[in-house]
Amino acid sequence: MKTDRPVNLNLLKMSWPVAAITSITHRITGVVLFVGVAFSFYALDLALSSPAGFAESVQLLQQPLAKFILMGLLLALVYHIVAGLKHLMLDFHMGDEIRAAQIGAWLVIVLTIVITAVLGALLW
Repeated sequence: MKTDRPVNLNLLKMSWPVAAITSITHRITGVVLFVGVAFSFYALDLALSSPAGFAESVQLLQQPLAKFILMGLLLALVYHIVAGLKHLMLDFHMGDEIRAAQIGAWLVIVLTIVITAVLGALLW
């Protein structure tokens, strides 16, 4: 007996195209950046409060956990910018064929890793 009821798909077992993964990750990095603004504003407020506050914020940012958070925010920012530029190009119908979308998605990943590594080496 065949039924026309919807099928419950297991999203974890599906094979997702790399372009879809980069698009979803672009949205996730937007949320991470929104939440990370609280950490950034706290460090900025502390640094701008007084000279002693600036010294305290410098000491705070020397801690391994703060560096890890800062690198995570930097990674999210770089990814969000690079993927956003790719999405802007798609708005002008540049790279909207399947093969070009795959190449663009891999390019987003590679550029994010390279730019984040360079910035991380400069900041660390």
